[in-house]
Amino acid sequence: MILWCHHSGSSSEWRLICANLQRRRCGPKIMTPASALGSSYLIAARRTALGRPGGLHKSRRLESLTAPVIEAILKDAALEPHTVDEIILGNTTAGGNPARLVGLASGLRERVPALTVDRHCASGLDAVLLAMRAVALGDANVIVAGGAESISTAPWRVAKPKSLFQTPRFIGPDSEVGEAADVAASVAASEDLARRLGITREQQDSYALRSYLKAELASSERRFVGEIVPLRMAGEEGRDESAGAPDPDELAALAPLVPPDGTHTSGNTSALKDGAALAVIVSEKVHANLGAPRALRLVASVTEGVGPSEEARAPVAALEKLLRPESGFQRSQLGLVEIAETSAAQALALRAAFEFEDTELNPDGGAVARGLPLGAASAVSVVRLFTRMVRKAPRPRQPFGAVIQGAIGGLGAAALFEAV
Repeated sequence: MILWCHHSGSSSEWRLICANLQRRRCGPKIMTPASALGSSYLIAARRTALGRPGGLHKSRRLESLTAPVIEAILKDAALEPHTVDEIILGNTTAGGNPARLVGLASGLRERVPALTVDRHCASGLDAVLLAMRAVALGDANVIVAGGAESISTAPWRVAKPKSLFQTPRFIGPDSEVGEAADVAASVAASEDLARRLGITREQQDSYALRSYLKAELASSERRFVGEIVPLRMAGEEGRDESAGAPDPDELAALAPLVPPDGTHTSGNTSALKDGAALAVIVSEKVHANLGAPRALRLVASVTEGVGPSEEARAPVAALEKLLRPESGFQRSQLGLVEIAETSAAQALALRAAFEFEDTELNPDGGAVARGLPLGAASAVSVVRLFTRMVRKAPRPRQPFGAVIQGAIGGLGAAALFEAV
């Protein structure tokens, strides 16, 4: 069909009309993320040592746990607190909006907005991704983002009594409802994954031991120096609080969490920890003004859901979605993957699905050795990726790395980063 138009206006108006007609015929131009957004850069990232509940950080509220890390990363980035436009924090246990308390305790301006996000263990990664997207869209120039969790000082939760005279029941690790039910469901889902994939107790114990040994080697070679912010001068505050690598016979002797024939134990699953991990994300303009320091750039990110009973498979599903053919990226481009695994079985399933080498997946140990600070867990993985790809990058540098995380309820998240 030939369409004739008559118009007596200017040539620019004529071009606009023709363009509108073209869109009606062919549809709107599809903008890819790269063409629709600017760039954002993660230029600094640090964390605390991870401590057992009632241990290293037993008396520290979220504000005192997190403020020193924010001070350190702003110093690393050569930025003053007044330059920060927003703070975004992942957290699961505090309730309310702890990001606001953290921002005020960190010396940020009162006008700086604060957002707390909760996708359980994926919360810290969510916070970082929200920050990177906001900066890429031009909504902010500098955002502090990450995660923090204090199991030690988290408020207690009480189930509402069914009658006036019923004794209230606490909701916690030792109860049969709430958080404890979530943990039990997670273990059951991971047991089911191990059973379906034929992952044995021996394989899980072997992975756990290897994770501990990798973490100990990394510590002895001072790979965590510059990453961990000691909150006091005491030397133990520069190290994750861990019992160290167990004896293989000790691992084998541990009782199953799901008797009588379960394969998961306290030795091959991740223990809850206190800790905080945060990063500074800046715009292209700020990055250039700072002299274009080495940084991580977000390439792509996804979230994915699976059935709640398949929760342990969620990280695999998320990475499959990230590497789908239309994304333009391939498994061979991934040289480094960090995951805060809830169990050895979950990590082994991911390794088998994508044929990761031992040096590619959690090369300095994972959450089985380090611990799982819930809302900060995936933010710790971001900090680890920054250390391996930017802060202490080997030669030749690995250009692409990913952070992957599962979360309670059958949720998974994955993000691909490029070192620039």
